[in-house]
Amino acid sequence: MRSINIITIMRRILLIILLFATTYSQAQILNAESLRKVTDTSGFSGTASVNFALKRNVNDFITLGSDIHIQYKNNNHLALFKNNVNFQKIEGENFENSLISHLRYNYKIHPRIAWEAFVQGQYNKINLIEFRGLAGTGPRFKLSSSEKYKFYLGAAAMYEYEEVTDNSTPTQKKFRGSSYFSFSLYPSDHVSVISTTYYQPLFENMSDYRISSQTSLLVGLFSNFSVKLSHTFVYDAFPAVGIPNSQYEFTTGVAYTFD
Repeated sequence: MRSINIITIMRRILLIILLFATTYSQAQILNAESLRKVTDTSGFSGTASVNFALKRNVNDFITLGSDIHIQYKNNNHLALFKNNVNFQKIEGENFENSLISHLRYNYKIHPRIAWEAFVQGQYNKINLIEFRGLAGTGPRFKLSSSEKYKFYLGAAAMYEYEEVTDNSTPTQKKFRGSSYFSFSLYPSDHVSVISTTYYQPLFENMSDYRISSQTSLLVGLFSNFSVKLSHTFVYDAFPAVGIPNSQYEFTTGVAYTFD
């Protein structure tokens, strides 16, 4: 039994190292709800997924991506860490290289109400984001009591610091809202659907806003492994100069869940 536990731990550590070594999604808003582990058990749990895409039209595209989620729960306290990485090459040339790291803390003040605080750091070459830092806080509401169908609503105020490399936009130091609606559906033991939509307006100018929606379907394969299909849509009313307002992305990969 002891040797089995050691092997299991080594496999988990190796998988996490490999996923961190993979170099992330061009979405500009991190979906902190994606693959959030729903559990009543104290201790560590999480999910790690990796995706690969190969496409050829005029050029050859190769995309590698990873998503790591680790959380720790103890009574009314929940801390979670998410790290998304993506690396894309076109005809052998580095084209996209981006990273988001997100740390969030939840304190449950009522069976259906929690208070959240979060910090986030981001880099996205293709969207000309040299650095975007966020820090915010606000309530999170559980809207359902079913264990198979969960609905959540959250609202926060956050401070945003942003540097872009379009040689036109000055450094931004602003306050934004960040509200979201999320649902998690578990129609069977082997199928889950997780979707979250964010709305992030600038307080001083409500016409400056971002919308992000991501939906993921996970279908169990064997043991703790699942196939993961995701669709992401992002709209930014005022992106960096030369960047389109809307972007979307489809990804397919494999996810590993551990408790």
